Amino acid sequence: MRRMRSEVISVRTGSRPTVRDITAEAERFVAGAGDGLLHVFVPHATAGLAIIETGAGSDDDLLRALDDLLPTDDRWRHRHGSPGHGRDHVLPAFVPPYATLPVLDGRIQLGTWQSICLVDPNGDNPDRQVRFSFLAG
Repeated sequence: MRRMRSEVISVRTGSRPTVRDITAEAERFVAGAGDGLLHVFVPHATAGLAIIETGAGSDDDLLRALDDLLPTDDRWRHRHGSPGHGRDHVLPAFVPPYATLPVLDGRIQLGTWQSICLVDPNGDNPDRQVRFSFLAG
């Protein structure tokens, strides 16, 4: 019988919208694990995961695109927290809170410029948790 291995890490995202690269943490989790699937999950109603290029401006572009698509104004019915916080609760419909990635010989099979990123537009919650789960193949 195969068993799934799972671990939760804490990620400090701060008080401003951010895209935080968590690839190194994921790589440490699967190092030496063999072949299988890595599932990454953010158990928060106002954060998501994106597989994108970072460091060349794409992370800032993503935040800008989210601001264009989901402005922080008073249109939202969900109104607790900072102004426009209701949009943060809509985010997971556009940036899902999970990703599943293939792992071969203990290495995540990302493309050359791809990174696993925590997307957190919610400055009201500066500390996040991310669950890594590995299912051996």
